[in-house]
Amino acid sequence: MTAAGPGALAGIVVADFSRVLAAPYATMIFGDLGADVIKVERPGFGDDTRQWGPPFAGHEATYFLSVNRNKRSYTADLSDPGTHQELVELIRRADVLIENFRPGTMARHGLSYEQVRELNPRLVYCSITGFGAGEGAALPGYDLLVQAVGGLMSITGPRPGEPVKVGVAVVDVLTGLHAAIGVLAALRARDTTGRGQLVEVNLLSTLLSSMVNQSAGYTAAGAVPGILGNRHPSIAPYQVFPAADRPVVVAVGNNRQFATFCRGLGAPELAHDPRFATNPDRVAHVDALDEAVSARMTTEPADHWFTTLSALGVPCGPVNDVADAFALAADLGLSGQRTVGAGSDAVELVANPIELSDTPAAYQRRPPRLGEHTDELRAWLRKPPDTETTPPDTAAATPSSGSPS
Repeated sequence: MTAAGPGALAGIVVADFSRVLAAPYATMIFGDLGADVIKVERPGFGDDTRQWGPPFAGHEATYFLSVNRNKRSYTADLSDPGTHQELVELIRRADVLIENFRPGTMARHGLSYEQVRELNPRLVYCSITGFGAGEGAALPGYDLLVQAVGGLMSITGPRPGEPVKVGVAVVDVLTGLHAAIGVLAALRARDTTGRGQLVEVNLLSTLLSSMVNQSAGYTAAGAVPGILGNRHPSIAPYQVFPAADRPVVVAVGNNRQFATFCRGLGAPELAHDPRFATNPDRVAHVDALDEAVSARMTTEPADHWFTTLSALGVPCGPVNDVADAFALAADLGLSGQRTVGAGSDAVELVANPIELSDTPAAYQRRPPRLGEHTDELRAWLRKPPDTETTPPDTAAATPSSGSPS
């Protein structure tokens, strides 16, 4: 429940058989929006990311904390016959199941979509893999690997021959977002048909789609992009420039903006240079443009250019570190982080970026300790299903302020 009432996904039960990042990111989104997410974890070990540190907040890995709020932890061994019936019962009662094991793992335990669809015909079953369930089924789905073989590193780096990974596991995050969209679409279809369905998302296909213009340049025109450093293949100036104290980004999208940029730079004559008259001209002569702009931008600090050019409507900003980025969000009145949990149990987490006017995201549960909710969930699963369709709400016993911080 939120201050405005039930969350947008209130009443939806999610059986979360996932770990690491892509699928847990998706299930956290569901939890933020009001779904009851039950995270199934291996006894004694739990999600791999519980051990992925430093950094740690106390004894908890911040990696795990980043994608596991608004969930309950239920420990069960998929290979243990003693808990198998409980898992079957959980699936029978769930609206959504999400898993990201290697293809075939759930089937070995009798829990694949084909094996449980008759048990619960309304179930939306989401399977996330690295390379699909066909010829790529045996390949491990790690973000770094997909960034490499999926082409992202071939267009990322300071110069040709020096590929660099993105600084966060962006393919996992994008895959989690696509999985969430797919599940929501399947739930909407269920409203009409009364039936659930299988949703399949893989990291490689997600990356190919998410490289948008770079991918379309190849599929539609046969152009194979390469590394351009901080430049853009189709727009100029659209890159990082050196200021007197630190780097600054300028993102000029049209000729009018370019003329304004030149005035703010104190070099209006650049807008009349025939080499820079149009965007294609500027792209063709980007080295000369880079030299002319850099010579002027190094005369002032980054904050000067941010203030001066932003006032003229030219997209410009310093290259911030993460602390600076959160400070900027706070200065702009954006809710960058939330306190989740109460008292000594509280933890500072990143806010959900989705703003809903009537059913906003809520922060009811801090990320769970391993097996924290096993007993209450086991008791619920052993009750007749028609007596209590959703797990008992114990969040009120450990309230979360969900307050901006």
